[in-house]
Amino acid sequence: MKLLLVILLISILFLLFKLFKTLKINLSVTLICSLIIVQIILAPNICIQYTISGTKLFFNAIFPSLFPFLVVINIIIGYDGIHIYSKLLGNLICRPLKLPKECNFALLVSVLCGYPLGARYTCDLYEKNIIDLNSCERLLNIASNASPLFILGSVGTSMMFSPKIGYILLLSNILSCIFMGLIIPSKNYAFRIKYRSSNFSKAESNNLNIGIILKNSIEDAMKNALNIGGFIVIFTVITGIIKDNVLFNIVINKLSLIIGASGNFIEGILLGMLEMTNGCYLISSSHSNLYVKLPVLSFLIAFSGLSIISQVYSYTYKYTVSIKKYIIRKFFQGIISSILTIILYYIFLNVSSILTFNNMNLYKNYNLYLLILIILIIPSLLITIIKLFHTS
Repeated sequence: MKLLLVILLISILFLLFKLFKTLKINLSVTLICSLIIVQIILAPNICIQYTISGTKLFFNAIFPSLFPFLVVINIIIGYDGIHIYSKLLGNLICRPLKLPKECNFALLVSVLCGYPLGARYTCDLYEKNIIDLNSCERLLNIASNASPLFILGSVGTSMMFSPKIGYILLLSNILSCIFMGLIIPSKNYAFRIKYRSSNFSKAESNNLNIGIILKNSIEDAMKNALNIGGFIVIFTVITGIIKDNVLFNIVINKLSLIIGASGNFIEGILLGMLEMTNGCYLISSSHSNLYVKLPVLSFLIAFSGLSIISQVYSYTYKYTVSIKKYIIRKFFQGIISSILTIILYYIFLNVSSILTFNNMNLYKNYNLYLLILIILIIPSLLITIIKLFHTS
């Protein structure tokens, strides 16, 4: 029976692959949306419930902090703040990552506020001809991290009940972004900095007064905040529909029996690839061991999920930026973040105080051997990834 289920799942995945490969994307999207509409008609209460839930999440938790931040950032940009920051911190932040020094503003915004603002201001830099296409694509993956508030507050404290775990996840997430900056190839770096900097000093020296700048900043902040809110609501609804679907629950139960993991853990991985927050919650509430949960949580936070990727694409679709390349790089960033989390976990957390086993000495020796093996594997893995990016 298990073998039959595995064969059936492989067959379905193969047919879906052939469908997406041979048919036009319009037909595929239409089919998926039609199925969602049918599900909404059959269970309207579920749709209403999750729409309200997504709206409350946005207006209660996200909008109050996001909107003022966007307004202030827009005012800084209106008064040529990008150029000022590039003079103050550009070389310190951007030179090690082989980026033009004007990119430091997008990096700072991304570190402070997280997804998808790094992508939003990266596209602004590209639209204003401050950076070129190669720098834009590199910056998209480097200025691409979850906000410290989400990692420390929501995941670390609220979900995992440990601020220390939150700091480990935050550090691994930021380090993975730095690793991506070192791995992704840069073209004509020295020439580009000189060329872009000289152009930028002449650009955008406007004489707008504070009233016009404030008005434009509020309008732009409201537009972008509501855009992000729309994505949050629609993906909350889609995630809710999938969670309450009978077929999905059957698949989760079968996979749980085959793999031997809890249903919540498997459900968290699958739904986390769609929407990061819900996936993190399900994984944190599962009964899996901590050293299994943390790498998966780290992967989901670094990968971000289809919801965040869609928000990024809403900014990049106007340009010749490859979203496929962005997704592949985010996947590798997730793997790097998971490996870093495992290393930081064994360095900073006292395993004996969290997990209890009958033979602790044997367990510690096993962990030591595992840690050494991981450290030995990392260089070859990084070399393989570097070769992959340089040949693509």
